[in-house]
Amino acid sequence: MQRNVKNLIGFALGATDGEIGKVNEFYFDDETWTIRYLIVKTGNWLSGRKVLISPIALKEPDWENELLPLNLTKVQIENSPDIDTEKPVARQKELALYNHYSWPYDAQPGAGFYGGIGMAGMIDSRIPFEDAIAAQNIDNYAGDPHLRSTSEVIGYSLHATDGEIGEVEDFIIDDTTWRIRFLVVDTGNWFPGKKVLISPKWETSLVEVDIPIDRVKNSPEYDPTKPLQETYESTLYQHYGRL
Repeated sequence: MQRNVKNLIGFALGATDGEIGKVNEFYFDDETWTIRYLIVKTGNWLSGRKVLISPIALKEPDWENELLPLNLTKVQIENSPDIDTEKPVARQKELALYNHYSWPYDAQPGAGFYGGIGMAGMIDSRIPFEDAIAAQNIDNYAGDPHLRSTSEVIGYSLHATDGEIGEVEDFIIDDTTWRIRFLVVDTGNWFPGKKVLISPKWETSLVEVDIPIDRVKNSPEYDPTKPLQETYESTLYQHYGRL
């Protein structure tokens, strides 16, 4: 099912032995357009510390009660590497995090970035995670330039081939694969009151899409109060002449 990222903010995260906190925001990879981490604010339990949790650790979500159960214990989370989420996440910190939780970072053929712990195939890996860090040949303390915060990108201006079309307002993800399927764009003063969906597949960069303004202006309008239907998606892709 497709879900809006904003609607997931505030969901509770439950370890195997108790609640650990609530979803504060997400980190996503701007090349694979997949959620890499949930940023969890632990509140009083860990004195407000924020922790990174990979979707690897998620069990079957309880959407009705806004609960995301984890296959981790509170002790594991408490002893996890302390990562400052206000700064770029260093590669060495990511490796330490994966090693701490024994999360797989070697990409098996057809399995994707996350190996096979219940979520095989959810990401198309660029190259194996550890090898990717070594291949950069730069300071491992540097942040991954492809790791973006959803709260940071919300508000970005999005440009068509012939001008600005509006601002990113939200993201729509697939709750099985945790891929970002669409960006929700508010056309603002350019075409007041209309919201449109843009697929990351149509982007030439994080803030540019290979589509002219008129095509966006006449696209099927998105209503965030209604579930996203397959018929709407088909109409949207047909409108833009995309597969």
